[in-house]
Amino acid sequence: MKQRIKEASIPVTEKVYCPYPKCSALMSKSEVLEYSKVSFLGAERIGIRKCTKCNGLFCVNCKVPWHYNIACDEYRRRNPNPPEDVNLKNLAAMNLWRQCVKCNHMIEHAVRCYHMTCRVAGKDMVFKEPWKDKKATCSCKLWDEDYILDSDDDDDYYDTDSDDYY
Repeated sequence: MKQRIKEASIPVTEKVYCPYPKCSALMSKSEVLEYSKVSFLGAERIGIRKCTKCNGLFCVNCKVPWHYNIACDEYRRRNPNPPEDVNLKNLAAMNLWRQCVKCNHMIEHAVRCYHMTCRVAGKDMVFKEPWKDKKATCSCKLWDEDYILDSDDDDDYYDTDSDDYY
């Protein structure tokens, strides 16, 4: 329970996960930076971090295990579509998730309106199109009435004679 409270106290923009599948520990960026500074000079500048749980080295910029002797730009050029990203994008497509146009985090469409707000970047959008000045920049529908309205076939909960709800 103590761990859950600690995890819940980390602001969304501060969360970082260990990229090693057998670990996946949740840490705050500041916590993992302080832990890494003990072992690595210049950790803040080069992006190397050390997981506080498994001690695995990883790149906080690329969100992958540490890429030795390769700059982040070069790593991304050589690995444009990591298998984990492909799997996530496939899962996102199946569930109609979208990527925030500002921070690239996945956003789940959780309510009936098509308007979405990224909780990381605070960016408003209608599915993928960004909003400007709190207004849509696309011609997308904001909602689908068929998705919102329920049928009137369910009369079990309301008695019109007595105005009582069951």
